[in-house]
Amino acid sequence: MRRNIVHAGAGSLTYAIREIVEVAHKFRDLGMEITYENIGDPVQKGEKVAPWIREIVHEAIDRNLAWGYCNTTGVPETREFLAAEVNKRGGARVTPDDIIFFNGIGDAVGKVYGFLRREARVIGPTPAYSTHSSAEAAHSGYEHLTYDLDPYAGWMPDLDDLRLKVKYNDSIAGILLINPDNPTGAVYPREVLEGMMEIAREFDLFVICDEIYTHIVYNGNQVLHTSEVIGDVCGIVMRGVSKEVPWPGARCGWIEVLNRHRDEMFDTYVNSVVAAKRLEVCSTTAPQMVIPRMMGDPRYVPHLRRRAAVFEARAKQAHEALQGIPGVLVNLPSGAFYMTVLFEDGVLNDSQTLAIANDAVRKVVEDLVDGGPNDRRFVYYLMGATGICVVPLTGFCCRRDGFRVTLLETDDEKRRWIFSTLAKALREYLKE
Repeated sequence: MRRNIVHAGAGSLTYAIREIVEVAHKFRDLGMEITYENIGDPVQKGEKVAPWIREIVHEAIDRNLAWGYCNTTGVPETREFLAAEVNKRGGARVTPDDIIFFNGIGDAVGKVYGFLRREARVIGPTPAYSTHSSAEAAHSGYEHLTYDLDPYAGWMPDLDDLRLKVKYNDSIAGILLINPDNPTGAVYPREVLEGMMEIAREFDLFVICDEIYTHIVYNGNQVLHTSEVIGDVCGIVMRGVSKEVPWPGARCGWIEVLNRHRDEMFDTYVNSVVAAKRLEVCSTTAPQMVIPRMMGDPRYVPHLRRRAAVFEARAKQAHEALQGIPGVLVNLPSGAFYMTVLFEDGVLNDSQTLAIANDAVRKVVEDLVDGGPNDRRFVYYLMGATGICVVPLTGFCCRRDGFRVTLLETDDEKRRWIFSTLAKALREYLKE
């Protein structure tokens, strides 16, 4: 090409959660049976959507309006319903105009970061969820800026680290938090959230909070929305139906814009995001139409509580299976449906292996592990030896070694096998 057509941030568009599947498919084609523990799709792992929710969806599809365009920002009745839900909580208040729909949170992430001024940076957690970290890095053309989540403090944000990085880098315009967190399963208590909001207030920043797992909390934790603690800070909260219904295939997410009119520049920025959405007309109509009837149904809260109890039991099962292994740190998840397994510093090296029975698979693994992070080496050997596909922690914009596994398997016997096999593989891999 006579001109370079590649965006400066193209190299930052990585998504380890899906990229590991390409390797898994190579192993599958060589005769391996793969157990996919890489992605947070409850439906793929066997969860059945409640019959009463299916009935509501069927009824919506029978309405002719479900087949047409809706308003750019979303179905008015649904936005009114969601605004009322926000206002019931107390704290920051919103209007229906502050609710904006997208084709899933991934679409919202692309717009929110993509229409920031390039020099304006958003600092996010490490480990990071790849969609956020890649989108932020791509928009700026530089490596994603991060603050630490401390594995020795239950993966809580290191507020001192965050404050210092914000103080000494005036390009930072916003703070990203994910609560409950992906990939760690941590749930932030009120004092941590208020501490983050105070930093944003002190340095006149806005916040982005991904709350896609906000109603999947357990182990004694309470649901706490950003709107309840944000005070007068400008913010964008991301929500959706993919995890709590679950309905990932709906591609239906929205943002709640908090304190939009407190700052003229922030309001102008939000308007640019809406204008970008207007160029593609609107988001999918039918899933939006379902939300008021589904979330307003008296069966919805018990539905959420039942699912949270299921994941609590699985989290305890996984933690019990994997804790106590020398060289490994495992925190009990308190939300979402993931668990992060951390390798202690210095326990991994580039000579550790697992026995792989399939000669062709072993050859592929040996080629793949020639260089690269040591946790990725473990992940490849694990998959080659057992067929279990997990995601290396270094794939989450993180310099620590470890991996993420899901809590989604619905087959009790298979889930026991997954965690016991992981424990056995870890002990074998780390033995002297």
